[in-house]
Amino acid sequence: MRNAATPHQSPQSVSADDDLAYAGAARLGELLAAGQVTPRELTEFYLARIERLNPIVEAFVSTRAERALEEADAALRRLQAGERGPLLGVPVAIKDNVDLAGEVTTHGRADATRSARSDSEAVRRLRAAGAVVLGKTALCELAAWGHFTSSAHGITRNPWKLERSPGGSSGGSAAAVASGMAPIALGSDGGGSIRIPSAFCGLFGLKPQRGRIPLAPLSDHWHGCTVLGGLGRSVLDVALFDDVLADARLLAPAAMSEAPRLKIAISVKPAIPGVKPSEQAIRAVEHTAELLRSLGHELAECELSHPQLLVTYTPRWAAGIRAEALMLEDGSLSRRSRRMVALGRRLGGRMLRRSLACEAAAAERLNRVFEQFDLVLTPATAAPPPAAEISRDAGVLRTFNHGSPFVCYTPTWNYLGQPAATIPAGFDPDGLPRAVQLGGPAHSETTIVSLAAQIEAAAGWGRERPTELNNNHQKEPTS
Repeated sequence: MRNAATPHQSPQSVSADDDLAYAGAARLGELLAAGQVTPRELTEFYLARIERLNPIVEAFVSTRAERALEEADAALRRLQAGERGPLLGVPVAIKDNVDLAGEVTTHGRADATRSARSDSEAVRRLRAAGAVVLGKTALCELAAWGHFTSSAHGITRNPWKLERSPGGSSGGSAAAVASGMAPIALGSDGGGSIRIPSAFCGLFGLKPQRGRIPLAPLSDHWHGCTVLGGLGRSVLDVALFDDVLADARLLAPAAMSEAPRLKIAISVKPAIPGVKPSEQAIRAVEHTAELLRSLGHELAECELSHPQLLVTYTPRWAAGIRAEALMLEDGSLSRRSRRMVALGRRLGGRMLRRSLACEAAAAERLNRVFEQFDLVLTPATAAPPPAAEISRDAGVLRTFNHGSPFVCYTPTWNYLGQPAATIPAGFDPDGLPRAVQLGGPAHSETTIVSLAAQIEAAAGWGRERPTELNNNHQKEPTS
């Protein structure tokens, strides 16, 4: 890891500083605006926390202390001049498949060396808003997989249980926020890569509507499947963050408004044949449904007409991975990724054209549910977080099969371009976060966010913290 602590340090005991670490982006913005803390103080605080905890979690692949402190001092000058903004002076983390000027974008590869010439549009907007970029977060190679985050950089671990996966491919971003090493982080979601890590790490993760947040300098990613967005400990944190990314005040007002009375469909049928949701996945849905009824919403079972992912989503995913690999100017790919590129070449012709042509009909079939209901409630995944090492040395087929229980509810929404979010739903008997997913018709982010905020207020999900990470007696995980 560049500019970071040496590996294999032991975590320290819980301290009062955890209150600041887990305060969240919205609260930190208030403290900064009130002058109760300075941007430099916050930045130094999080950099020190990264130095202490990242050797255990491996959420960050690089930090940029000197530049981050310069950005913090610039944010202070703006605050002193009377400027205010939700992210002005707030530290953030960036997934390492998004360009940050002067920093290497590794895409999960160990030997990448080319520094980005300019910021992506998302990073430019964060910097314009005064956010302080702490560093880049880990992902599996080419962001290809949703159930783990490991590559040549090492194994990223779930702060709630270090032997478990934080999900992928935005696993580093999720682990950074869940461990209190960053208050908010940027992720990307091409098939569940914001929502699955958020679900595994007890966070709120929203996949926005296709086209809501710019991908520039890319005009497209994975043939319409990929979007960018934030992972955070609260709905308001993510709403403020995504509003900056979208250059619009859309989600934050929804997060602070009262949710209307809604009709919500319950669907537990996975989109992948042969996958069955676990008992805990069903309990998460039942628990959330009971809470929603107590809040005055109407719920009924109505199974979704999922598109057949193997002929709709998979060609876009595989062809998108190939297209991304062909754009890389440096570094090498693992054998598994090279096999994925070959698969993308085979699926990138007739099957990709079929996938693109089928989207309108698939959307029409699935969206019939919204003639009766406002939103649909599903499990987030069919199984709890797997072992952190899962699929590390597996080939394409084994990795694909390993991932099926974890990506059987999320890709439908990427294929159709419609918004969806995963929200916490308590904990299983092993102390791992449970989660559910809310999906909606096109451009329904405000409805999803408003309802998620209502659930958060009723359930108080942001109060728990992953104490195992800070246990003095925790044994060092091995890579």
